[in-house]
Amino acid sequence: VSLTLVLSIFSGTDGYFEHVVRQCRYSSKDLQGIEFIDSYVFNKAEYVRFNSTVGKYVGYTELGVKNAEAWNKGPELAVELGELERFCKHNAAIYYSAILDKTVEPHVRLSSVAPPSGRHPAMLMCSAYDFYPKPIRVTWLRDGREVKSDVTSTEELANGDWYYQIHSHLEYTPRSGEKISCMVEHISLTEPMVYHWDPSLPEAERNKI
Repeated sequence: VSLTLVLSIFSGTDGYFEHVVRQCRYSSKDLQGIEFIDSYVFNKAEYVRFNSTVGKYVGYTELGVKNAEAWNKGPELAVELGELERFCKHNAAIYYSAILDKTVEPHVRLSSVAPPSGRHPAMLMCSAYDFYPKPIRVTWLRDGREVKSDVTSTEELANGDWYYQIHSHLEYTPRSGEKISCMVEHISLTEPMVYHWDPSLPEAERNKI
């Protein structure tokens, strides 16, 4: 799990725009591999950066190189070197409890969709919406047995608001008396959730399921 926290400071005038992005990057709760990055950007181009792993400023443009050389010799470097402890590690527990330890259960919808021109006359779509965190497993069951052929799935798609969605399709030829189900496994669920397809329901009711 990786979390990046960003604090931006903006200033601009007469068509020129500068901002600073400060990031704390966490990869584990024991704070191993934690990283602090301070980026200086002018008109969308990053020109100098401090990285706690590197331990100094690095310039990317002519101005950035000059600034990096001066700041690495001045008091600015000592301030940046202290930010990993003062800012990132000090607030890590708050960020983990407020964000990374949270889970949100997916909303699942099972529906019939028009199949592409292929071997099978029918297709089902199992969609899981608004879940967090990202990892999830969606599988199809036919009379209780996992179906692996004629199944296509999207990757977990980011909504842009911390939540994700995923869509899995099953192409099939209906058989009398069979039971087709979609099984969803996610960290927010105490056990896998199984959603059964009932073709006897009206289309509107099936879509609600």
